[in-house]
Amino acid sequence: MSKVTVIGAGNVGATCANVLVCNQVADEVVLLDIKEGVAEGKAMDIMQTANILNINTRLVGVTNDYAMTEGSDMVVITSGIPRKPGMTREELIGVNAGIVKSVMENVLKHSPNAIILCISNPMDTMTYLIHKTTNLPKNRIIGMGGALDSARFKYFLSIALNANPTEVEGIVIGGHGDTTMIPLVRYAAHRGIPASTLLPEEQLTKVAADTMVGGATLTKLLGTSAWYAPGAAGAQVVAAVLHDQKKLISCSALLEGEYGHKDLCIGVPCVLGRNGIEKVVEFELTATEKELFDKSAEAVHKTNEALATVL
Repeated sequence: MSKVTVIGAGNVGATCANVLVCNQVADEVVLLDIKEGVAEGKAMDIMQTANILNINTRLVGVTNDYAMTEGSDMVVITSGIPRKPGMTREELIGVNAGIVKSVMENVLKHSPNAIILCISNPMDTMTYLIHKTTNLPKNRIIGMGGALDSARFKYFLSIALNANPTEVEGIVIGGHGDTTMIPLVRYAAHRGIPASTLLPEEQLTKVAADTMVGGATLTKLLGTSAWYAPGAAGAQVVAAVLHDQKKLISCSALLEGEYGHKDLCIGVPCVLGRNGIEKVVEFELTATEKELFDKSAEAVHKTNEALATVL
């Protein structure tokens, strides 16, 4: 029996739970929220599709009862306030840091062996906070950002190439922020054919630029943070871990010398399997890409400094 808990029944958390249930990633999913009735209502709504979609996964919604999360193999943290138009992810740090720290204390009381997936923003800093306040092995703490950023990169690539999105390859590294993420255009491809041979340089540059502001663009259109792709990206990471898929997915991982950096969580290619982050893969970067990564790491370090009052 496999069990996943999703903390936070907002748009992202509920979408993640829905994808987990519809894809039958785990035998049981628990959706927990602090607000009375929200998790229960969304779980009931989702489970009323079970007969229609032939779903066998069990989904339970609970209000702030962490005892129901007992024995979870994986816990997804989406708690916190979402972005509003004009807000940066970094502006959320004060409120969300306190929420994430409290959530983790409750989670580990009931699921001390769980692998943790952090989606809360600012995601790299919240992932780092979990490392610093729990002392869990680094393989058991994963930040989702790179998976989402890479999905957005592949979406924009597929449009530019007029290609099926499932046949496009692309990966984004660096911080999960509008100015810190690095779409690796040089590695982008369509069925193994480098995108650089299929598209002019200026079009690839635009694809990268659109990727970097992908979240802000949606926030402006929607009036709040996106949720379908973030929720699905979270579910993708959960599936890769629970099903021991050994998939290469960009995730925020604690670096200990990889890419020339340490003591920060930032998006890098990771092999995900039953032990969580099983390997950080070091892509060969050009001098320009390395410079961009170094600047991104510096920005993440600076954001982490705001955690001083919480740690």
